[in-house]
Amino acid sequence: MASQPCDGCGTEVSIGGGITGIWASKSQPTEGIILELADDTEQFLCYDCIDRLPDDREVTADDVAALEE
Repeated sequence: MASQPCDGCGTEVSIGGGITGIWASKSQPTEGIILELADDTEQFLCYDCIDRLPDDREVTADDVAALEE
């Protein structure tokens, strides 16, 4: 299973699919997604960080950077 660091918290997150998991006997779900934000940036975030984003306005890269604090 491949992994990628979350842009919000830095945690290594499992990424499903691709050739790396083809021979795995146990499937593991993807633990994050790439979001296109209001400021036209793309951020890869784990589901925990997505839950921490503000829901009262358009999300930007500054909001993702604030997750690290």
